[in-house]
Amino acid sequence: MLLTPFLRRPLVLVTALLLAGCAAWQTPTVPVSVRILAINDFHGSVKPSREGINVTDPSDQGKKVQVAAGGSELLASAVKQLREGQRHSIFVAAGDLVGASPLLSALFHDEPTIRSLSLMGLELSAVGNHEFDNGLDELLRKQNGGCHPKDGCKGPEPFKGAGYKYLAASTIDLKTGKTVLPPYEIRHFDGIPVAFIGMALRGTPELISPAAAEGLRFEDEVETVHKLLPELRAQGVEAFVLLIHEGGYPTGGPNECPSLSGAIVGLVKKLDPAVGLVVSGHTHRSYVCRFDGRLVTSAERYGVIVSAIDLKLDRKTRRIVSAEAHNEVTDPARYAKAPEQTALLAAYETQSAALINRVVARIAETIEQPADRTGSSPMGQLIADAYLDATAAPQNGGAQLALVNQTGVRRSLTFRGDGSITFGDIYAAQPFKNELVTLSLTGEELRLVLEQQWRPPSQRNSPLPVSKGFSYSFDGTRPLGQRVLVETMRLNGKPIDLKAVYRVTTNDYLSTGGDGYTSFAAGKSAQIGKSDLDALVEYLEKLGAPVRSPAMDRVKRID
Repeated sequence: MLLTPFLRRPLVLVTALLLAGCAAWQTPTVPVSVRILAINDFHGSVKPSREGINVTDPSDQGKKVQVAAGGSELLASAVKQLREGQRHSIFVAAGDLVGASPLLSALFHDEPTIRSLSLMGLELSAVGNHEFDNGLDELLRKQNGGCHPKDGCKGPEPFKGAGYKYLAASTIDLKTGKTVLPPYEIRHFDGIPVAFIGMALRGTPELISPAAAEGLRFEDEVETVHKLLPELRAQGVEAFVLLIHEGGYPTGGPNECPSLSGAIVGLVKKLDPAVGLVVSGHTHRSYVCRFDGRLVTSAERYGVIVSAIDLKLDRKTRRIVSAEAHNEVTDPARYAKAPEQTALLAAYETQSAALINRVVARIAETIEQPADRTGSSPMGQLIADAYLDATAAPQNGGAQLALVNQTGVRRSLTFRGDGSITFGDIYAAQPFKNELVTLSLTGEELRLVLEQQWRPPSQRNSPLPVSKGFSYSFDGTRPLGQRVLVETMRLNGKPIDLKAVYRVTTNDYLSTGGDGYTSFAAGKSAQIGKSDLDALVEYLEKLGAPVRSPAMDRVKRID
């Protein structure tokens, strides 16, 4: 039977009302989707690093190929593209955005990096240990802006500070008893609040100089989170994301996690289940892992990867109901350079080009940074030799030997072309500009310093490459504190006398207890010298002829 238009109208109206009712009933059940883009350990790498990243060869799954990923220009394009089409998105980081930076950023106290990340839309970041390299005041300057207190304003325009917020939930100012920066930030997505909690690792004081850590306390990460949860829940928050500068060591590829080891594992397992996502860093590795249903991510280093994380939030409970992630390589074959980033970097490059590109020396072969089984490296020994050369004269300290922290040796000197090495290359290998310190230590005190290279399983070892003329052997199977074979300790062929006094050069980071070297505190008659960077530059210039790697025969491991 055909309905007349008059009769058809009520039917259409009823149908429309029913559909509207169904839509109204369904909307609360549709989760809110949020895309989180995350990075970590950028370390001022506004230009792509030479290492790039090794990825699976698309034409041969059994091979790896190097991709020139990373840097601000590619990262900015990747972030922009990965945010397209997303109604809700946020760009965050897990710390060490600055510090141990390439020269282009470091020359300007990492202001280029702060401006670059702000320009590409970074919104929140945990503090890492390197954010504290130069103390709290300098971190606050990076956040709030202003000229450097010593070097003034050197950039192409006044420095206004970070356009993103640093979060430091576990770092306490001992004077005030309060966190040095906000502990968290609450963001709303379709009315649903999500708390982003940010913090450094508890062991930060062991990774920075005692002077930089003075007046600060770094509290337990898990306890900090659990103290904050009631406060956040009182504000209606039930979805929690942790941005933490602590990480692990995976066995799989960047999007796999057959197993994961390291400090992050035990930490995550202790967290309240309400913390549905942990964005981690520090170890310079990439992974996408799950622990008891909780997602844990990390995005390598230097901007070579950005983690694209997709959350779904329940409208009723306001909790995270699902979390998925994929680590995206900032591949130049996929992402074009962001022009606004290119322009920003060009302004800094113009001011720094002459210094960065100055040829200092020539090498005959690559002088490698990676350590051998003794913990030493050719590059570490070369730096130790530079320390010794700079402080051997009586007026400069009268040093007889020198010790360097392998953790501070950041790059190899790579042979290319005619072997020319620029100031920029040298800076990349020795970027901290620590001051040299020459101390008087007895032979026994020197032995105790050497013994501190080896730590309990819960702590990382910290090897000490040594200068030419000094040698010793150790047995890695012996108990901690007894590994150095005293009878093998020699200086210029003569046995070390445990009661005699020796002049030893190191850097001010180690001499004040950095990397856990508390035994340097026994040193007397300290004399401050030039920066380690200046010492290395002058030593390479002095060597003249193409430089070769020092022989790796100074430290011997007998086990």
